[in-house]
Amino acid sequence: MAWVLWWIAFDAAVGEGAPQGLRNQHSLYLTSQLPTAPLAPPAPPAPPAPRTLTTVTMLILLAGIFVLHIIGIIMLLVATIDNAWWETDIISTDVWFRWVKMTNGLWNQTDLPTTHPYPQEYLQAVQASSVLACIFSIISILVFLAQLFTLTKGKRFTLSGIFQLLAALSIMIAAAIYTDRFHLKEYTGWYGHCYILAWISFSITFISSIIYFVLRKKTA
Repeated sequence: MAWVLWWIAFDAAVGEGAPQGLRNQHSLYLTSQLPTAPLAPPAPPAPPAPRTLTTVTMLILLAGIFVLHIIGIIMLLVATIDNAWWETDIISTDVWFRWVKMTNGLWNQTDLPTTHPYPQEYLQAVQASSVLACIFSIISILVFLAQLFTLTKGKRFTLSGIFQLLAALSIMIAAAIYTDRFHLKEYTGWYGHCYILAWISFSITFISSIIYFVLRKKTA
């Protein structure tokens, strides 16, 4: 700081009579000795952009949805076709026929009774609902495969979800009617694996229908 005061006194002393080069050096030196403002700290780096689903991740997701749908269809078909909605030690019943175990250990297929505990109007409703559930679920997966190639980017798989939801409602109606109207006063039997599969397939088809309603196509 003393040097700065000395140069100011020197400038006042030499005045206009000092050489131009000496005055220029004097001005540059004074400028370099002036305090400078501190530099602003560097701006923090921008946060990284959120990562979108990669192609591999999307393919894995679609494969998982497809497998879940196939499992639901298989369960619907087994529940509709197999002969184990109601069972006892000697009788196995589905929504189409009844199998009775003979004394020789063989099973004999017979028609379902037309009276109690199988009222025909409710039995036909169970049969129709079970078949419709299978049809709707098969249509849904075909529509889903078609939409993979025809649906525009950003659109939802709504049509697939509608058919799958109809399948879920159909099998739910079939199982609910069977629960409410059949074998109400029979205490020696139990519900078979087809009845259980009907309720499990309802859960799977309902969940997959919700996935279809939420899912968007990420690629063109």
